Amino acid sequence: MKFTLAQINEVVKGEIVGDPQTLITGISGIKEAKDGDITFLANSKYESLIAETKASAIITSRETRDCSKPLIKTLDPSVSFAKVLDLVSPTMNYHPRGIHKAAVIDPTAVIGKNVSIGANAIVEANVEIGEGTVIYGNCFIGYGTKIGENCLIYSQVSIREKTQIGSRVIIHCGTVIGSDGFGFATVDGLQQKIPQIGIVLIEDDVEIGANVTVDRARFHKTIIGKGTKIDNLVQIAHNVIIGENCLIVAQAGISGSTVLGNSVILAGQSGVVGHIRIGDGAIITAKGGVTKSVDANSKISGYPARPHSEYQRIQACLHRLPDISKRIKELEKKINILELKLKEKNAHSENNQR
Repeated sequence: MKFTLAQINEVVKGEIVGDPQTLITGISGIKEAKDGDITFLANSKYESLIAETKASAIITSRETRDCSKPLIKTLDPSVSFAKVLDLVSPTMNYHPRGIHKAAVIDPTAVIGKNVSIGANAIVEANVEIGEGTVIYGNCFIGYGTKIGENCLIYSQVSIREKTQIGSRVIIHCGTVIGSDGFGFATVDGLQQKIPQIGIVLIEDDVEIGANVTVDRARFHKTIIGKGTKIDNLVQIAHNVIIGENCLIVAQAGISGSTVLGNSVILAGQSGVVGHIRIGDGAIITAKGGVTKSVDANSKISGYPARPHSEYQRIQACLHRLPDISKRIKELEKKINILELKLKEKNAHSENNQR
């Protein structure tokens, strides 16, 4: 498909700098782009790539300096580029259509209009699947589960019984929703399993990455709030409540019954103990280990996690430890010399007094 820069700008609502009739035939990253492609630049520190790219046009921020290449200046180049992707390459994201004859669907399941279900998927009794939802092959949808409209569930996803999923939810390969929470009690030296009889509730517009585990609640619900995005390899334990529009990055772990407010960010490999609260807008930096509740809009780092500014001061001191150690040894030598001189002076004074 071919589009002029002016036609593309009708979608992104930016400001064209250069020839609006520039012809666009493809879309690519700034390093890989070739003649005819449109690309984007979101980070100003990579502005030097503008001179190197072979792209015919670039979507940039409004602060980017003009250059010899045609630009579309926007408030958010990344979001604008995503819109252009749908326009220029609408077939890049292919999804199966229809219900495959090898799918196993219980007769009591309620399947909405235009639902697609792939080969070897299993849909158990009393499941409800909303209009336009796509379920890839080899998925398992457990008894009584409810899935909203226009969801996208990739292959090898397991959704246990009575899970509730809103609309426009995306779940990537290998994720398990609703497995038992890790609940055991020690009785006479043996670990006795505590039944986990709650469910998982996933609200609208959530995206969950590959190989994530979300445990069902012991009682009531484990909740993932509207608009939250979860990266790959994340563990969410039983009775956790995650607020709206949170970002949970790869290999993060949240222990049982912890509550995250809205717009919280857990960076990669961060961990949170159970039964605490993370306030709205708080940020836990990479590998942060949170052992107590965190105030709203705080930035927390390290283990045990502490205010980010304090953590930075500690790290700065740690980096200076070799120099500090060397200076202490030099000072010890000087002190020893001074002590020896003082001792000799005192001895000399005692001799004169005699």
